[in-house]
This record gives sequence, structure tokens and C-alpha cells, in this order.
Amino acid sequence: MQTQIQLILTPEQAEKQELLTAQVAKHLNVDAGAITKIRTLKKSIDARSMYPKVNVSLEVYVNENAPKTVYESFDYSDVSENEAVLIIGAGPAGLFAALKLIENGLRPIIIERGKQTDKRKLDIAHLNLNKNFDTESNYCFGEGGAGTFSDGKLYTRSKKKGNAQRIYEIFHYHGAAEEIMYEAHPHIGSDKLPLVVSNISDTIRKCGGQIHFEEKVVEILIENNSITGCITASGNSYHAKTLILATGHSAHDIYELLYKQNILLEPKGFAMGVRVEHPQSLIDSIQYHCKTRDEYLPAASYNLVEQVADRGVYSFCMCPGGRIVPAGSGNEEIVVNGMSASKRNSPFANSGMVVEIRPEDIPEEFKEFGAIAGLKYQQSIENMAYKNNGGLGQTAPAQRMVDFVKGRVSSDLPDCSYMPGLISSPIHFWLPNFISSRLQEAFRKFDRKMHGYLTNDAVIVGVETRSSAAVRIPRDPETGCHPQIAGLFPAGEGSGYSGGITSSAIDGENAALAVKKWIESIM
Repeated sequence: MQTQIQLILTPEQAEKQELLTAQVAKHLNVDAGAITKIRTLKKSIDARSMYPKVNVSLEVYVNENAPKTVYESFDYSDVSENEAVLIIGAGPAGLFAALKLIENGLRPIIIERGKQTDKRKLDIAHLNLNKNFDTESNYCFGEGGAGTFSDGKLYTRSKKKGNAQRIYEIFHYHGAAEEIMYEAHPHIGSDKLPLVVSNISDTIRKCGGQIHFEEKVVEILIENNSITGCITASGNSYHAKTLILATGHSAHDIYELLYKQNILLEPKGFAMGVRVEHPQSLIDSIQYHCKTRDEYLPAASYNLVEQVADRGVYSFCMCPGGRIVPAGSGNEEIVVNGMSASKRNSPFANSGMVVEIRPEDIPEEFKEFGAIAGLKYQQSIENMAYKNNGGLGQTAPAQRMVDFVKGRVSSDLPDCSYMPGLISSPIHFWLPNFISSRLQEAFRKFDRKMHGYLTNDAVIVGVETRSSAAVRIPRDPETGCHPQIAGLFPAGEGSGYSGGITSSAIDGENAALAVKKWIESIM
């Protein structure tokens, strides 16, 4: 017998296999020994009441063998002699575009400015120790993109653009834990994702695709308004009649390059703010209504949003049991982001806290830059943070939360997960008032939703500026191609069409399908 059931369990029942089996047997009125397999389909925590519960949807096999996997294998065949498609960027959009191209009989050639994960690890270790900053190998650039070493969150609200479950299956196929296919907020973890990314790259190469690391694109080759290839800083040229541009939103020089080459760009809304870090135990006590978190419950998270003076202020990339990392991509800038390892066992909880910025909010001094005015504004805030760090490399300006809200300098700072170190700074003073005043009011409002959130045990770290791109590279909604340049297919976060690993992967797949259709149309 095969059947699907829904149960409401205690955290311990959901965690321990023998207790779970007993509850399933009781629900089905069968002997526990007759149950041959329990497969979790969905799992989520309901912490609204005093005692949190776990909602599970299960597929149960009784006196019957279960299939080994819940999905069919993928058709990754040899494409080494087939038509080439260039992909700039080896982040989620680029890698998943490559896999989809292979499935459709096309040969991907990926050009990535950063390094492979093994080499990248050393550069990131030096960065965290504030010893060295490599502008081409860091948390932003390299194999797997910005997500590889900064978390691996897979949750997405994008349900209409593609099949998120398929993305989870591909990650699992390449080594991610099975839990990502049923958790309400799936998460691979920064300690696990590098290997998964390397496995994806191996699949691409085994099928005849190419990945060229440490190759920074400096020119896109165009003839008669059509793509012919690109040139890298090393002097190498790559040629094809189609190019998927999947560089990520931190590749500011790519926007500058397109701007200089008069390739059509558009301004778009984005968000900037700070990263907030609390003791994880405090967030646990607020969210789980307890002094100490149950050992079978995961580190608690939160999702906060408010409207302040006609602009959204919201939490972004919340990292329970995580740490804050240096996420800049250029010299003389401070940018921070958050990450969590797979176990989420850090004593800290952090989240980006950002303010919505629309194109009309950009100060007049940046308007001369046209479509990249928002990018220039973003860069100015990052440079401002650098100028307020005392000239100490990647040391970040910081302020206690209540001090920030009340507009006073912090005489000292609490312990923080940010490894390069903090320096006390009046962020409330030098951050543009458009942003700081809204954050101050939002923190007061958030404290009414989560009593205890506004506390001087929390620290504000500046700045969080890259929740999304400030520029969009337009594409035709029907063909997916740039309206001005034939064969140019923008994709992913850097092109302004996605946010996060899963939605970027979906967008990469869609770009690959658009390329396939376009090639067939011109043959």
C-alpha cells in the first residue's frame, strides 16, 4: 500500500525516526513493522502557539518497496561537437543555463572572472582575517557565484517563472541533502554548497561543455547589432552567435562596459540599508515563546516588513545561526552580507534590513549617469562606509541598535560574528537620512511585532547594499533576447530579473530555452 498523509507532530516526534514511525502507524492503524518507507514531502514549523508544532506531509509505503528516488534522472549527454553558446558568469543562472543547454543539445562555454572553489576558499579565508582582498576572488566572484560561500538559501517566492522543485532536485542530484526537497525554507549551507557547485561544474565538463576560470570579460563583440563573441582581460577571444549574460549584480564593471558600448540599460528599484545581528538565543525566545529553545527545533528565523514614509523597509536574507561576512567586490568599499552553515549553530542571528529605493529617489548629483545612476548612488554609500571604518581594511562600521535609533554614538560594541572586526561609527549620522530615518522608525515598529527586538544587545553593521541590482538589462518578453542586440540573452540577478539562488537558476534555465528557440528560428 502507498498513501499520503498529513500529521501535526511535536518537534521530537518529527526528528526521531522511531517516534515518527509510531505516529504514522497509529494514524494508519497498521503495525509499525509493516511500514517499509516514510518519505517526507513537506515539512514546516508552526510557532504561533506557546508550544511549537511541526506540520508534515508524508508518503508512506506499507508492505511495499519504495522507489529509490522521487524524480527521474537528467539527460546530460555529450554535446562536445554541437553548437556553442557563450555564458558570462558561473553563478546559479550561468550554471543552470549550461545544464539546460546540454539537455537541449547545445554546448555551453562559461567564462568566469573568479576562481574555482578550492582556490577561492584560500582567498576568502584571507579576506575573513582581514589580511588580503582579491577583487576577482571573494564572496561575490568565482565558481558558483555569490551564493557558494554565503549560504545556499533556496527559498523563493517566484512560483510563476518555472519549477522550483526541479531546481531542488538538480541540487540533490549533485550532492545536496534530501531535506532541501521538502523543507519549507530549504537551505544547503555554506559548508556544503561548494562541493555541490563543483559537482555541477563536473557534469558540464563531462558532457563536453567548457568552463574558463580567471577570465574577466572586458569587451562584448558585436557586428551589425548581433553578438559575435567577447574578449577577456588576458587577451583571449571567444566566439559564438549567442551569449547568455549571467554576471550577477556585483559585477559593476559589466554595467559600466555595457553603458560605454551604448547597449541599452534601464534603471530599476533596489534597496539599501544595514545588517542587524542579535544573539540567536534572543530570537529563539521571541519566536518560540520560551527561555531556551527545544533541542529538536532549528534556530529561529524571522521575516519583517513595514511601510515607513511611503517606502518599504524589510528584512532580507535572514540567517539564523549564521554570521556576517565581507561581501564587497572592489577596493575602497565596505559591503556586508550574511550566511549560515548547514547546521545553523552559530550563537548569532543576522539579517539584512533594507529600505526600498526607487529611481526617482536617486539624488540629483547622480542623474547625469542615466540608467546607471542607481549603481553610482549604491557605490557612493559603499565608499562612505569604507571612509568611516578608520582605514582598517575590511573592518566594518557598527553601532548598537538602540544607539542607532536614538542617534548616539556607541561607546562600545557587543560581540559580533563579523571576523574582520568592527569599529564604532555614527551610522545614523553619515548614512543618508532617506535611509537612516526610515530604519529608525522601522526598528521601533518591529519591536512591537517582536517584543525585545529593539535592544542594545543587537548591533547594526554597515552597509547592506546589494539585495538586488540597481540596473536592468532589458529583454524582449517573448524571445528573451535583448531588444537592441540579436543573440544577447540577459539572465539572473545581475540582469535584474531574479533574486536569490533558486529564482536565478530558473531564470538561467529559461534563458537557455530562449537561446534554443532563437537558434532554431534562424537556421
